Amino acid sequence: MPAARHSMPVPDVLRTEKGKFMNMPPLRQEAEKPARPKNIKEIPAYIKTVTGGFFSRLFYIYGLVWETRPWMLFVMLFMSVFNGVMPLLGAYISRNLINALINVKDHDFNTILHLLVFQFVYLFLMRLVVSIENMLTRTFGELVVNKIRNKLMSKANELDLHSFDRPEFYTKLENANREAGHRPLQIATATFQMMSTLISMISFIAVLWAVSPLAPLAIIIAAIPSAIVNYIYKGKNAAYMRHRSTDRRKMDYYSGLMVDKDQVKEVRLFRLGPLFMERFNQVFDKYFAGMKSLIYSEGKWNIAATGFMSLINCGIFIWVAYKVFNGELTVGDYTLYTGALNSIGSGVSSLITTTASIYEGTLFIDNMIAFMNEKRTIVPLIDPPAQVKRGAHEIEYRHVYFRYPGMDHDVLKDINLHFKSGESVVLVGLNGAGKTTLLKLMTRLYDPTQGQILLDGRDIRDYDVEQLYDIYGTIFQDFGRYADTVEMNIAYGQIDQPVDAEKVREAAVQGNAAPYIEKLAKGYQTPLMRIFEPDGAELSVGQWQKLAVSRAFYNDSDILILDEPTASLDPLAEQEIFSQFDRLREGKLTFYVSHRLSSATTATQIVVLENGTVRELGTHAELIAKQGTYYNLFTVQANRYLEK
Repeated sequence: MPAARHSMPVPDVLRTEKGKFMNMPPLRQEAEKPARPKNIKEIPAYIKTVTGGFFSRLFYIYGLVWETRPWMLFVMLFMSVFNGVMPLLGAYISRNLINALINVKDHDFNTILHLLVFQFVYLFLMRLVVSIENMLTRTFGELVVNKIRNKLMSKANELDLHSFDRPEFYTKLENANREAGHRPLQIATATFQMMSTLISMISFIAVLWAVSPLAPLAIIIAAIPSAIVNYIYKGKNAAYMRHRSTDRRKMDYYSGLMVDKDQVKEVRLFRLGPLFMERFNQVFDKYFAGMKSLIYSEGKWNIAATGFMSLINCGIFIWVAYKVFNGELTVGDYTLYTGALNSIGSGVSSLITTTASIYEGTLFIDNMIAFMNEKRTIVPLIDPPAQVKRGAHEIEYRHVYFRYPGMDHDVLKDINLHFKSGESVVLVGLNGAGKTTLLKLMTRLYDPTQGQILLDGRDIRDYDVEQLYDIYGTIFQDFGRYADTVEMNIAYGQIDQPVDAEKVREAAVQGNAAPYIEKLAKGYQTPLMRIFEPDGAELSVGQWQKLAVSRAFYNDSDILILDEPTASLDPLAEQEIFSQFDRLREGKLTFYVSHRLSSATTATQIVVLENGTVRELGTHAELIAKQGTYYNLFTVQANRYLEK
């Protein structure tokens, strides 16, 4: 590959400065992180702030599990008590069995046999419960993941389009999708495991207390350094993952380019694969360097803390062995007390790890909370909202300005237009002139930054949003392609109604898609794309566009919006589609965006946009006579066709 290929500019959305997205505001989690205490007096308030957030996140997680299946929490509670009590019971059975075997002359075989039966039953119950617990945990996991995915999809479905234009929104979405699926159940399970560990520890501490109160106290004190290390580094890990979210998105972007079936042709032909892999690895190296530093640093401190704990444990074991040697304790007592010491030690370690994991998990669950707290602004301004009448309509733009989120300039400036049913409006202008944005404001996918859009004399923001969407039949230039049957791809145009097979076929005829559909192996039941079905049909861009046009015909709408509806069609197919539209739009208000200006010749109004402003307005004859911007565009295009 030539070296020049590796110096191609990075797209603005990926361009970074000191490891961050340019113009990206700080993440919400960073902005809300409580300030560290500067003196002793501030420590109580700091602890209250941190723990308050911790417990609120914890209750949020329990709420998610409760929403999924309330009985799951009760099962977890039972399992935690069972798992907490059983180790102590097992330790006593082992102690009595060992003592009986050592002093076999003082016991008959029936006593030993009974103890062996008890041990067998104990081991059987433990294994049975572990199997049941694993089965239930896997079942719970699937249910919780499904519940949360539904919540995320539902939230994404209700959010405004402008949310998807902000990089920080994708940070929330990426973090929520990555973590929220498994974290809630993981944290809920961990808290109940912690309860089991506490029950076991308290039981064994009570056993050891009879011998020496200092022994369990020493083990707990020895665990403190490990606890401190765990809590510090769990927080650091969560902060690092959050800070490097953009790096993970970049890696996903570059790896996605390499496996995207729609991109693979260009990637191969332009030999872009090595470049994207190189960029992927550059981002990974930067991401991994920081992660490796954290891992090694935590590992060093954990080794030191573990060594300190091991020395304390060793000293206590020697002390118990000395008591057995002096005859103060039996061999069975040795197994009981050393087992208790091991259980307390492992319990303390488990508590440290579990609580640190819960703490880390609640930090990550902030990602989901942040996403779920994303506010919708495209809502009716009045309550109850105004109802949208069906039939004829008038639309008026009054001094409308608009800029996309994060931009520092207006895309539309002082737009004043008036349209009514029966008119055919063609929007003309160079790329970036604001044609599609004008239509997005009319359908209330966005709200104007300034000014008003009136529908039937009333502010469009007063209406019920869902009813508003129902009156529009739209085909945007980036139309949808769905991995479903041909029939459903057309029927998606009016999904709130039962699928009408006859109406689907009629729409396909009107959209000029019927001829090629009828040649497909399964006709209208042919699955499209090979994402799910091995026999899925792969359509050309033009064929997909005909499906999108058919979808618009299927929708019984009052206002038609056609944004480059025939861009991928040949001239003959385009002419057929426009002839169909002429019949369909009778009595309706229709908006066209097309770079082929032959479609503008029969329009009742032509709106010429330039740099976000209305440059010219009139019919084809009026604008040709004016010999302005439209005249220049039309004649240039006409001459190009004549030259051919």
